[in-house]
Amino acid sequence: MTTDSTARAHLDVACHINALVPDVAPGDLPGVLRPLADAGYSRIVLPPLDPAAIDAGALARVLVEYKIAPITIAGGQGGRADVSSEDPDERAAGAAQLRHIVDLTAALGGDQMNGVPYGPFGPPSGPTSRAAVERSARAVGAVADYAHQRGIMMTFEVLNRYETSMVNTAAQAVAYVGLTGSEHLRIHLDTFHMAVEEADMSEAIRVAMPLLGYLELGQSARGPLSTGSVDLPEIVRSALDDGYVGRGASKHSRDRCFRRLPQTCWRSGVPRTTTEQN
Repeated sequence: MTTDSTARAHLDVACHINALVPDVAPGDLPGVLRPLADAGYSRIVLPPLDPAAIDAGALARVLVEYKIAPITIAGGQGGRADVSSEDPDERAAGAAQLRHIVDLTAALGGDQMNGVPYGPFGPPSGPTSRAAVERSARAVGAVADYAHQRGIMMTFEVLNRYETSMVNTAAQAVAYVGLTGSEHLRIHLDTFHMAVEEADMSEAIRVAMPLLGYLELGQSARGPLSTGSVDLPEIVRSALDDGYVGRGASKHSRDRCFRRLPQTCWRSGVPRTTTEQN
């Protein structure tokens, strides 16, 4: 076994499926799942799905066939379903919506649910009140505990200020988890958002490390990982040196997942330069 194949055998890395196909119709997936598996990916990140509209059984069978595990996404809350709302009915509807995604994750054979469960997703109209943060945290913590009972790790993604005003930094994420009362909720950091909000990304990862469940690599413009202003090899090297052993992912331009696996970033003894080679 080569050094590269040995390293891949110990990696747990996901690719966003929408970098490759526009939807997750089971009939369209085989053509992309086999190359992903051959490239070394063990997971795909699915787009936000409507549990009532998806054939979970058919999708699960395809994933099992290609030995690719799914990671689901809870889309942002809004309308009449919002765990941060002052309205108790809206909070209950928001929590129910999240539990439905947990149930879908289990039906698909997944053990991880990502997303933005804590409130509306989109350009914020202003700061989020402390009361709204606390309401959100209590509800999300309860769902994280429900997910844990089903064998699923629930994470929440830390977004930049242009997409939410609820949680923008690693330090805020740690504080948010503290408000939930849950021992099972985990943090999802993405270097794309961190490039906007964090003065020192490696230090931010260290701050979140005890609760960090998912580290996503995204360049400053969501393009190829080998371009842009984020020094991904150095960030990954630092995270591994600091003891990070959680899951990782890449999010980048269409078709890059099929090239030499961007998880070269993730190998032990990370190389000084890493590119998606032809």
